[in-house]
Amino acid sequence: KRQTREREMTRQRAKGRDLDGIVLLDKPVGLSSNDALQRAKRLFGARKAGHTGSLDRLASGLLPICLGEATKISGVLLNADKHYLATFRLGERTTTGDAEGEVLEQRPLEGVTRQSVEAALARFIGPIEQVPPMHSAIKYQGKPLYKLAHQGIEIERQPRSVVIHALDLLGFDGRDAEVSVGCCEGTYVRTLAEDVGEALGCGAYVAALRRLGSGPYQSPAMVTLERLEALAAEGTAALDEVILPVESALEDWPGIRVPEDMAYYLRQGQAVLVPRAPTRGWVRLYGGDARLLGLGEVLDDGRIAPRRLFHPPA
Repeated sequence: KRQTREREMTRQRAKGRDLDGIVLLDKPVGLSSNDALQRAKRLFGARKAGHTGSLDRLASGLLPICLGEATKISGVLLNADKHYLATFRLGERTTTGDAEGEVLEQRPLEGVTRQSVEAALARFIGPIEQVPPMHSAIKYQGKPLYKLAHQGIEIERQPRSVVIHALDLLGFDGRDAEVSVGCCEGTYVRTLAEDVGEALGCGAYVAALRRLGSGPYQSPAMVTLERLEALAAEGTAALDEVILPVESALEDWPGIRVPEDMAYYLRQGQAVLVPRAPTRGWVRLYGGDARLLGLGEVLDDGRIAPRRLFHPPA
């Protein structure tokens, strides 16, 4: 029996810990988002984890890591608005639109002033069309475009509609423009830099990029991998202190509490009619014990249909 218990404990350790919540990781430059995710997952010993939208190796900053049941709402953060701090290097174009590519062209910066840069940025605020770069993860016939780009193949891409909420020039030294970018999901900052460069007539690429916000997490306190390693050395209790609750990602959504009989039907996948509930959109669903059940969507007839339900803790 003792050997059986030891084998069972070994299997549980191999599976990992059942953790639910969100870690606001500060991804370093030079590491892929998946590599950062796997390192964080190992440090927590988590059984299940995922991130909420890749950052390029060149980029640093906010990479929310979803643990356990939080992976069910990763799409909420994936589709949320983003906030970046970017450095646009003017006077050059590269093959990738960022500092990792080879320089294709150099142009003079005569006549490019702070005022002209601000005027060019203003032209891109609001709804715009972007042609996705070849060095992106968009797939063509099952293959990511960046793999085709590495083979020297270029595919015609259709423009996509995105929204630039804010575009502020924070600094300009005659060559590098430090820009604060508020944008919708799916915006390519590299493409934005290239388009601004063309508007100025000198070309541009992203020399540095840092994500500062995503959805409800705007300028949050992020934790580095080095900090996680230090906490892990102290023990799981110290490490788990940095895990935010799942509902921290949903604070902007209205919350409603349903009685236990309605909660039962929601768990069975059935829509329910909740008095005084919102008349449209998505909502947070709470049971009678104030525990988060998951997410629901208001149907045309006013009933609330379950969309993402969380398993109750063991």
